[in-house]
Amino acid sequence: MANFNLNSLVRPNVVGLKPYSSARDEYKSEGDEMIFLDANENPFPSDVNRYPDPQQRNLKTELSNIKGIASENILLGNGSDEVLDLLFRAFCEPGKDNIITLPPTYGMYSVLAGINDIENREVLLDNNFQPKVSEILGKVDENSKIIFLCSPNNPTGNSFSEETVEEILQNFSGLVVIDEAYIDFSEKESWVQKLNNFPNLVITQTLSKAYGLAGIRLGILYASEEIITILNRIKPPYNVNQLTQQRALEELKDQGKINLHVANILQERAGLFKALGETEIIEKIYESDANFILVKVDDADKRYRQLIEKGIVIRNRSSQPLCENTLRLTVGTELENKRLIQAFKELIS
Repeated sequence: MANFNLNSLVRPNVVGLKPYSSARDEYKSEGDEMIFLDANENPFPSDVNRYPDPQQRNLKTELSNIKGIASENILLGNGSDEVLDLLFRAFCEPGKDNIITLPPTYGMYSVLAGINDIENREVLLDNNFQPKVSEILGKVDENSKIIFLCSPNNPTGNSFSEETVEEILQNFSGLVVIDEAYIDFSEKESWVQKLNNFPNLVITQTLSKAYGLAGIRLGILYASEEIITILNRIKPPYNVNQLTQQRALEELKDQGKINLHVANILQERAGLFKALGETEIIEKIYESDANFILVKVDDADKRYRQLIEKGIVIRNRSSQPLCENTLRLTVGTELENKRLIQAFKELIS
């Protein structure tokens, strides 16, 4: 490991920060026998008149059982965007530090860097959409705090090779964040299983994709207990509301349903690959470990507009580096996919 020292990465103002102590932090109870007059809540029951558990203990216990790691290695947030933002606010000094991202990739890393006044040093992926390790490490200086790796990557859909990721982890003294929003659709093993091997490893996941819970906004971050402790210092006290916690817990307890949905999406993805390969205007279909497919067409702007006219909304990714004339297609239901295929077939060169 390349001289990793967590304490040297933390922003000085965060090191000495005393976190806000909420009423439910100061007194915890699993029973209903107590009279709670400590948090200025409305006393009349409505299922949500009480503040939620600020540490989401029941939810973390369920995730701990599913992932096989300790609850102390888990941080939950209001979508992945919040947990990513917490990393910036804990470890990146505004106007001084920098991060490294690998376009084409998830655009929120760059947005969060801008919001937090952090320099974003970009290193394009190679033509196979894999990280160029020597160029990435060449961008690193003493103020480089985080390297963001999205794997499976958005919008390309591919996963990064294990050897490449490990080389970055071994040779970077800052945090390496692997965004695994789409990991449930991949045959590759999650890096969560290797968390104890790399003290600088951070993994983010979400319930928005495979679990079908985009509307409840729940993001998950896995890291060492030391990193989690720092992030807990700055997170809002009640950042995950009670309704989100309840709904997430219900879905997590029904892994059979989730596995069935994922299997269906993978089957539909395979069908789309075959059918789209027979479509005249599609020049290339990129391999995917996600619930979407990136395709190269003859004229992405034109085809995007034509599909809109047919009542089908996809994503034009042509503005992204290395993605000229590409469209990103989310795998839908069987009926939706049939409509998409038929629409493509009706488009002529």
